[in-house]
Amino acid sequence: MDLVDQHTHEPDASFDGGDLDCGGGLLLLIRRHIDPLEPGGLLEILSTDSTVEIELPAWCRLTGNELVSWTKSGGRRSFLVCKGAFTERIGSRADSPALSQQLRVEVSVPDSLPKPSQAAEIAPLSVMGIGSWPRPGWMLRAIHDRLEGRLSDEEFRATADDAVQLSIDAQIRAGVDVLTDGEQRRDNYASFVGRLLDNCQLIPLSDLTAMVDDAEKFRRELRALDVPAGEVRHPVVYGKLGRSRSLAVHEFKFARTYSERPAKVALPGPYLLTRTMWLDCLTERPYETRDELAGDVVRVLREETHFLLASGATLVQFDEPVLTEVVLGGKSTERTFMCGALSERLEPGPELDFAAGLLNEVVRGLPQERLGLHVCRGNWTPDESAALTGGYGPLVDVLKRVDVGTLFLELATPRAGDVEVLSALPGDRRIGVGVVNPKTADVEPMEVVRQRISRAVDLFGRERVFLTPDCGFATYADNPVASAQVAEAKLRTIVEARDLVR
Repeated sequence: MDLVDQHTHEPDASFDGGDLDCGGGLLLLIRRHIDPLEPGGLLEILSTDSTVEIELPAWCRLTGNELVSWTKSGGRRSFLVCKGAFTERIGSRADSPALSQQLRVEVSVPDSLPKPSQAAEIAPLSVMGIGSWPRPGWMLRAIHDRLEGRLSDEEFRATADDAVQLSIDAQIRAGVDVLTDGEQRRDNYASFVGRLLDNCQLIPLSDLTAMVDDAEKFRRELRALDVPAGEVRHPVVYGKLGRSRSLAVHEFKFARTYSERPAKVALPGPYLLTRTMWLDCLTERPYETRDELAGDVVRVLREETHFLLASGATLVQFDEPVLTEVVLGGKSTERTFMCGALSERLEPGPELDFAAGLLNEVVRGLPQERLGLHVCRGNWTPDESAALTGGYGPLVDVLKRVDVGTLFLELATPRAGDVEVLSALPGDRRIGVGVVNPKTADVEPMEVVRQRISRAVDLFGRERVFLTPDCGFATYADNPVASAQVAEAKLRTIVEARDLVR
């Protein structure tokens, strides 16, 4: 794109990036301002950094946006970028929202944390989902519109409330004992916190290319992903993390207004979030070390857990599927999309110690019987061959050491290995036994599920067993592994098989 004397089109929105370069925060501001525009909308980017002349056109080519024109006066540059191809432009959008939020906000920490309130006990052999439920098409559109700033908080909340009610209705029809809200408000089970935490932002994976130290290597890795990099959003931390609003308390409170049944809330675990947010490939980072970032991840999750338990959540479940990637991911040094873990792969022993220590710090002093840990082998595709394979043997030690009362484990799929290895777990741990596979379209025969339940009861004892699917039915909103009809049928099969065992 050649330099011009002046733009021939008026922008719909404009912001001043000052001397920020693409790796130092400018792309985060671009994403924040361009997302709310309609396709064809024009964004003016003001900059005094010379490297933007090279990096911005590369970002436009990668993301499918178009650099329409750019000007320069002294050391000040003005870039006019079209959202999408310029041929899509549909006219001036003078009323487009101008976002004036500062790049960094001050983090506040509560003076004290609330104490857990009482909650109903969960009976042995209770049936419950892991967390996610397939979203209706209109809910998916609302999620994308909200992420891109085209839907207000109030409009999104009303839409999501309807989707949650449908999810809960389906679970009640199936006969489950403990409900979830189906994670209807989340784009996926982990990165959703990126738009709720202070100083964190969701951006498409493809945007990271202009922010890494080895762009070509990162492009090769993106091409190997099993989900389009331009459609998957990743949390990027640009300041000290804070929790000025809830991550899931609002989800739980609404679910409780709709049904009085016990409810479980899933949160991404501290190791998962640390692995996800620690992008060692970035040229500039707000935290000097991964341990420093982990400390703030622990703090915000600990705050959220206290407020969830104080609100009456029966169970708070921490999702740590990336633990299996640590021990089963092989010796490859390439990054992996599994669980959004784009950071470097380290040695299993120290990593498992690190993970256990983070979780134990989050739950320190809280009632174990109301805390759980979920582990699986990846749940972003119904293709069984794409997920990890291997038994729980390498994880038994860390499962013994985490201070939670329930372990929700993927066990129905043959990829999970033999359940017998789990007999070494402490007798005070309840086991949420996966007895149906959410990735298969066929509903398991009743007798097969009954046999799996009976075997778990024989191995662990009736008092220690809960019954679940292997994982959620729609871990990633845009990539559900089952339909809502199949999900309901699988839960109903668990309930009916459980009743036969009883």
